Amino acid sequence: QVQLVESGGGWVQPGGSLRLSCAASGSIFSINAMGWYRQAPGKEREVVAVIVSGGKTHYADFAKGRFTISRDNAENTVYLQMNSLKPEDTAAYYCYVDYNYGLGHRGDYWGQGTQVTVSS
Repeated sequence: QVQLVESGGGWVQPGGSLRLSCAASGSIFSINAMGWYRQAPGKEREVVAVIVSGGKTHYADFAKGRFTISRDNAENTVYLQMNSLKPEDTAAYYCYVDYNYGLGHRGDYWGQGTQVTVSS
């Protein structure tokens, strides 16, 4: 069983910053990737940023230059630093983990989401 504990969401004015964090725990042998997705009302869930086990990162076009994903491997924690936030960044942000467990088993898990609201 895996747990993901997300934190850091909230309200911020346009141009402001927020830092999201997500800590993974439980029956995890190793992590292949961790990332952040978001879903705005009436829209599909979309990828924001992903960091894979070797440290390589991938960003959605809207996140490039404004958001930075990082990871603390020792703590199985992923962070998303979001700068220059815009009202269109308003969404529920979900943490995701792709992990290995047991003998050769692979699974994935989603966090419950943390709300980010950008408005004046």
